[in-house]
Amino acid sequence: MKKLLLIALLALNLQGCIFVAGAAAGAAAIAIVNDKRSVQSVLQDKNIANTATDNLKADPDFRDAHISVTSFNRIVLMTGEVSTADLRQRAETIVQAIPNIAHIYNEIQVKGSASTLSVANDAWITAKIKTMMLANRDLRSSSIKVVTEGSTVYLMGIVSHEQSNIASDIARQVTGVEKVIRIFQYTD
Repeated sequence: MKKLLLIALLALNLQGCIFVAGAAAGAAAIAIVNDKRSVQSVLQDKNIANTATDNLKADPDFRDAHISVTSFNRIVLMTGEVSTADLRQRAETIVQAIPNIAHIYNEIQVKGSASTLSVANDAWITAKIKTMMLANRDLRSSSIKVVTEGSTVYLMGIVSHEQSNIASDIARQVTGVEKVIRIFQYTD
């Protein structure tokens, strides 16, 4: 009897996993359909971010650094913390060597590494903003990338000015957000 109960519980858990996986796949498909970038551009952005991250980690001075690289339509956002201004500039130089980058926003801060609590808070802020954006029917949030670092929110994407204003207003409403920076490319 215990074995049957255990099997039933495992089956229910697997169904939940399948549902979550299906929902995630559906959300990803919707995001791709609404994304204004071509498939080639999406892959190029992924390659830029991955190459930048790999190149930074290959340098011994950056192995323990907290640097995040985000690319959207060949626009690169670098965030995180390093210990010196020289390392900040060197990180940008490493990323500049990657082909096909249109522009780099180097928002790396010169200070000690962020605490685990700060990183978790940033992730929570990002999740709240994305959730609020998804709930807003006037916003095509799948064409907007949200990055939070040190309670500063960076919004990237290809949007109209109206969409930019809606997204910015949503981000500003979230508790814990100190500043919102728009890195949008505009369609109008």
